[in-house]
Amino acid sequence: QVQLVESGGGLVQAGGSLRLSCAASGRTFSSSTMGWFRRAPGKEREAVAGINWSTGRTYYTDSVKGRFTISRDNAKNTVYLQMNNLKPEDTAVYYCAATRPLSPSVVTMIESRYDYWGQGTQVTVSS
Repeated sequence: QVQLVESGGGLVQAGGSLRLSCAASGRTFSSSTMGWFRRAPGKEREAVAGINWSTGRTYYTDSVKGRFTISRDNAKNTVYLQMNNLKPEDTAVYYCAATRPLSPSVVTMIESRYDYWGQGTQVTVSS
């Protein structure tokens, strides 16, 4: 049974930092894309960042480029999202997700390609 468990959310002031973790279990994720998505109050869920587990190739949405960093630790089967210089507009529930195995060159952020989702972790940035 595949499980994705997020942790690391919380309340932080604008300009602060948080690191989200996503512990994955239940299968190997080589050649999968691991993604972070978020849903802000009253808005649609949006893609934030993704990483191909095998190659480390990454994707970032424009609004987080230069502030967020996605990484993975193969030994711990864990994906991280380091979030720096947080802004109030980053307030959302953040979800970790994983695709089925794809090409190592692929980093997809198309939600329909994600088979597994975590329960979400709340990030609140105060101004």
